Amino acid sequence: MEQGFNTAMANTLLGEAGISSAGLLEQLPVAAYICDVNGGIICCNARAVKLWGRTPSAGETIFHDSTVIAAVLEEGLPLEDWQSTISHADDTSVIVRGSITPLKDGDGSVIGLIHCFEKVAVTIVPGTEIRAGHLAELNEQLQQSEERYYKMIEEVEDYAILSMDRSGIIQNWNKGAEKIKGYHESEIVGRHFSVFYLPEDRKRQLPEQLISEAMKTGKAAHEGWRMRKDGTRFWGSIVITALHDADRQVIGFSKVTRDLTERKLAEDRIRQYASDLEFQNRELEQFAYAAAHDMKEPLRKVQFYNNYINDNAADALPEKAREYLHRSINAASRMQGLIDDLLMYSQASAFSKEPEDVDLTTIVNEVLEAHQPTIDKLKAVVHLDPLPVMRVIPFQFSQLFDNLISNALKYHHPERHPHINITITKTQLPAEDILLNNAELNGYKLSVSDNGIGFESDHAEKIFDVFQRLHTLPDIAGTGIGLAICKKIVLNHRGQIKAYGIPGIGATFDIFIPIE
Repeated sequence: MEQGFNTAMANTLLGEAGISSAGLLEQLPVAAYICDVNGGIICCNARAVKLWGRTPSAGETIFHDSTVIAAVLEEGLPLEDWQSTISHADDTSVIVRGSITPLKDGDGSVIGLIHCFEKVAVTIVPGTEIRAGHLAELNEQLQQSEERYYKMIEEVEDYAILSMDRSGIIQNWNKGAEKIKGYHESEIVGRHFSVFYLPEDRKRQLPEQLISEAMKTGKAAHEGWRMRKDGTRFWGSIVITALHDADRQVIGFSKVTRDLTERKLAEDRIRQYASDLEFQNRELEQFAYAAAHDMKEPLRKVQFYNNYINDNAADALPEKAREYLHRSINAASRMQGLIDDLLMYSQASAFSKEPEDVDLTTIVNEVLEAHQPTIDKLKAVVHLDPLPVMRVIPFQFSQLFDNLISNALKYHHPERHPHINITITKTQLPAEDILLNNAELNGYKLSVSDNGIGFESDHAEKIFDVFQRLHTLPDIAGTGIGLAICKKIVLNHRGQIKAYGIPGIGATFDIFIPIE
């Protein structure tokens, strides 16, 4: 980049147009510069300075045709194959040909221009002389430049590059096109480019539609399956660009194709895996729901007979039989709890209700009220921060807090009264902590902490698995599903839940929920 120009302004202009850096000008194989909407030069590359024969000052206009610039700015369309003349101090003139492309911001407004051009001829102004040797040298340089340009296009193998006339008849062909499409140049030049399209695409006139779009707007892009010479298919990403003469009339088209078959197949595999996994999870949840539901009826009968014997004939039973009866009653009660938790777990994945704006303070207070007898019995102290209104599924968040508060009460330390803290803070949610990508989002961190018996930190992930219980104390009932339900509810809300514990000190559960 030449010194003296406003590089920062150029980078800003390109940034608004979605282009990474003004430094890319130096890497272009042609002369190029960027100007503002008034035609004032912001920055240029060394090739442009060489063709001009001097370094322009920032904001200067070089050889603009004001009517051409005005047309590009007004219509917002690129100008291809535009020709102009540069006069040098040695009385020579350089004829250049290139394209002018408008730079647009995110709203589609033109914010500047980028002009790429190259030398096509050197002329002598009438009344002046130039040494024949110098002119021959200039013409040789021009010829070498053109040869390098066409060689560059010809040797590219990762892109199929070809040109067509106005009707879509192929006029030339590079090695990349031969590699990707399978035709030798002698086999394809003179044929219509629709030969690369599938029969169904030709039937609905997709090639003609793309030509028409490029004719009207200057460019057409498309991705889809294409056909090689041998009949095999590849996933092609194509861009067709209209080529214009000096009068801005379309004289033909360039067409660039990339073979993206591997990417397409990989994306399809990922989508299929995701679809299969979703189907299997749905079937598993439906099975769990059906199995749990079907077990309810026989269990109800077992409980009925157990209770009938206990109420009407327990006194007549031997002591050992009464012990077995009580064991049966307790086992049936645990089975009832397990079935209820299985049903709740299978239902936690289903969005049977839409999220709605809910006052979380109200939800937590209702849960605490349901646990009030246990809270009073244990002389537990509960601290609750004022919680906001959040967009959630009400019954699922009620179940979430019910499970966490129930655990804090169940796993209290035997030598002290339970203390439960429910707090909330606004925070940035890192991408790895939410089921979204490419961003840090604003969100809430809800924390439920206690001073209970805690757990080993090595088990922080394991406790969210189904049927996992870290504590098997005989006087504490549980099925090992409650925290799995909590995790599923949080995932339903595109968040994440994490657990932290210290044996004998207590446990904390942090829930991260992004703000919609």
